Amino acid sequence: FLMANIPLFLYPFLHTTSKLRQFEYLRLTSLGVVGALVKPDDKEVIQFLLNTEIIPLLLRIMEHGSELSKTVATFILQKILLDDHGLAYICYTFERFKSVTSVLQSMVDSLIREPSGRLLKHVVRCYLRLTDNPRAKEALNRTLMPEQLKDGTIVQMIKQDDNSTKRWVQMLQRNLSISKNPSQQF
Repeated sequence: FLMANIPLFLYPFLHTTSKLRQFEYLRLTSLGVVGALVKPDDKEVIQFLLNTEIIPLLLRIMEHGSELSKTVATFILQKILLDDHGLAYICYTFERFKSVTSVLQSMVDSLIREPSGRLLKHVVRCYLRLTDNPRAKEALNRTLMPEQLKDGTIVQMIKQDDNSTKRWVQMLQRNLSISKNPSQQF
């Protein structure tokens, strides 16, 4: 499947910005295929995706898609970040890292206006994984972490029974509170 570059045939559907229902269904179905590929944590799949234009496509969908498309795109980004090569790829340049955190920031801002527990869970996991990179952690600690995550405002959105997201927010806050070494910067 990967050797035949089949996922690349889905990218035009991910690239479309039309809000028409038919295009949203195509986008969501294409995201579902990519999501199914990343779900089993296959390093070969992650490497394949990193060698394509998937990150900019995901970021565009995360900014402009429907809530469900945003959720699936953020899940895919989270799975890429959970892979060590994916984290290294995102954090390799400040520009790439900043692109990702800018989109995540705008998602946090929109989640304050229109809450979505599923989407919030994936956004928090992306931020938490970024703190595993020392340079990214420092940049987040300095200026790039949304205040709503720092001050706990976002915790009010989390459902009472969603202990995992609450725990991830606490871990994120704890990771950032101990990051005081300014010697490692982008």
